[in-house]
Amino acid sequence: MTDLSTNSTVDTQSGDAQFADYFALLKPRVMTLVVFTAFVGLLAAPVAVHPFIGFCAVLFIAVGGGASGALNMWWDADIDQVMKRTAKRPIPAGRVDKGEALAIGLALSAFSCVFLGLATNWLAGGLLAFTIFFYVVIYTMWLKRSTPQNIVIGGAAGAFPPMIGWAAATGQIGIESMLMFCLTFMWTPPHFWALALFMRSDYDDAGVPMLTVTHGRRSTRVHILVYTILLAALAVGTAFTSIGGPVYLAVALVLNAMFLHGAWSIYRRDENASEADNFKAERSFFKLSLLYLFAHFGAILLEAGLTKFGYGGW
Repeated sequence: MTDLSTNSTVDTQSGDAQFADYFALLKPRVMTLVVFTAFVGLLAAPVAVHPFIGFCAVLFIAVGGGASGALNMWWDADIDQVMKRTAKRPIPAGRVDKGEALAIGLALSAFSCVFLGLATNWLAGGLLAFTIFFYVVIYTMWLKRSTPQNIVIGGAAGAFPPMIGWAAATGQIGIESMLMFCLTFMWTPPHFWALALFMRSDYDDAGVPMLTVTHGRRSTRVHILVYTILLAALAVGTAFTSIGGPVYLAVALVLNAMFLHGAWSIYRRDENASEADNFKAERSFFKLSLLYLFAHFGAILLEAGLTKFGYGGW
């Protein structure tokens, strides 16, 4: 197993970089989730926001999420060049220099936090700054390489966007935004552990202490099932709060039944089964997890719209 416990230098020479390479530094797929959950937090808030202010808020939150991605790629370049899933990223592929990624990440971080604060309020700007710090320093630089609980604690970074959106609208951190935070926070471990199950060799080769590497596949499957049960209770219970309602409840019941079935199927997986069978079940669960979060936040958004027209809630 390759020892990459310290951040080694990745030799790259930029010059062939295209716009798409610099955009890839921002992790656009991850940014999509950040933007959507922040947008839901903004619109679910019980305060009307001017469309232009709302657009600016979501834009600056997206830029902050992209800044986090660039700084993550800068620090993790040594890991990325070992893992098959990330070897073609701009830095390990040699299209973008590490120094460029660092400069872009720092510049976009400062820009996004300051302008979000100016456009909305400084609580929102401060939350965005803390989110970037948490993802880059606490998760990427510390937790990811030091503990199998990396994704559990580090998952908080991906759970902050709806809180930031809510704060941008209200200037406060409400119980409702904390529920959206908890929903994302509890969803993150089973989502990433499913990925780790069918990409274990990547993390093993890179020396990243994911649960699959340190405790094995069986323990990881148990953890997925436990977190999924806790997540289902939280998700269904949210239906009976001010951000829930009958539409959300219907979505939550269906999605959580599917998610629990998937987690149970993974838990019951025969350790002697073929890798192809394991890969299929775990990959299906991972794909379902993507739909799971988008559908729940979409239902929260729909309930918010119905409530504003006098049709939502209980």
